[in-house]
Amino acid sequence: MITVPRGLILSLAALFSGYHVILAFYSLDAPTSPVPPLIAILLYVVATVMSLWPTSPPRMSLWLGFFNVAVCIAVPLLVGSQLDGSNADNGYATWYVAAVGTLMTITATRRRAALAWVGVGFLFAHTIVWAGPGALASMGVIGSVVWVVVAVMLARALAKAGRDARQYGLAEREATEWQAAQEAHLYERQVRLAQTIRLAAPMLRRIIESAGTLTEGQRQECRYLEAAIRDEIRGRRLLNDAVRREVMSARRRGAIVTLLDEGGIDDLSGADLEVVLNTLADAMAGTTAATIIARTAADGAGTAVTVVGLNSPDPRLSALGQDSPDEEVDLWLEIPRASHAVGRVTRRH
Repeated sequence: MITVPRGLILSLAALFSGYHVILAFYSLDAPTSPVPPLIAILLYVVATVMSLWPTSPPRMSLWLGFFNVAVCIAVPLLVGSQLDGSNADNGYATWYVAAVGTLMTITATRRRAALAWVGVGFLFAHTIVWAGPGALASMGVIGSVVWVVVAVMLARALAKAGRDARQYGLAEREATEWQAAQEAHLYERQVRLAQTIRLAAPMLRRIIESAGTLTEGQRQECRYLEAAIRDEIRGRRLLNDAVRREVMSARRRGAIVTLLDEGGIDDLSGADLEVVLNTLADAMAGTTAATIIARTAADGAGTAVTVVGLNSPDPRLSALGQDSPDEEVDLWLEIPRASHAVGRVTRRH
């Protein structure tokens, strides 16, 4: 975000405001009575101090903005009532013109542009009524209006620059996140490709050496390798060396094994992930189910992986004339996300 040192702005504004106060005291001998100008000085000082208070927020409060406008209305009336508007040489006694311009410039800088326009608008109208249109330039009213115009334009430019800087920063973060995601995908592909080559390379060499002539055992081994490669794609983070070993062991004894990683354990890593995967491997090693399905929990609330082991209906029931169309649950395991928790296991034999 683009910012300007606040202390520098406050110091400059305080110097300008203090200069107007000095001029006001210097010219107290010009008004008919010094009491109204003194009241005007007091109002101006109070409004300036409140507007330049160091701990105040960047955007001026609405009540303070209205108070400043009220001061900008009261000060010309108080000082002008003690001066002769037809006198072209009031000198520094018209200090209030620059003072109103300064106070409204501060108000505009603190994001109350509409109220600043009201303040200088009244000064403009009061000068025309009190001293005539010709006094607008000689008394410096046009200069005060120009200050407010510059302050409004500068405030808008800084606000736009700040918004642009935030947008650019957001775009940069999004680009960085996108690049990191692409690098992660590339790394993931490289890891999967290396794992696939490690699994398939020996069998591919054997196929080349035998000119494609394979025994039935070798063909079955190819099917196992194909299933293992499919696991690398669909299983993703559900695999470590222990899980791969138990999955292959289950398939060699004739079981159907399905691994599905749907992203439920992407936030796990290190020891927590190893505990989950080793628990999965132990569960697969301890079941004789004909069908094993391991799947990451979609909600990820408290369960990391759900493992289900199913067996076909007992053929002896059919021989006795009893129908048992549903598969029997041999294993039901919910592996928790927390490493210190214990999975809930249900086995039916």
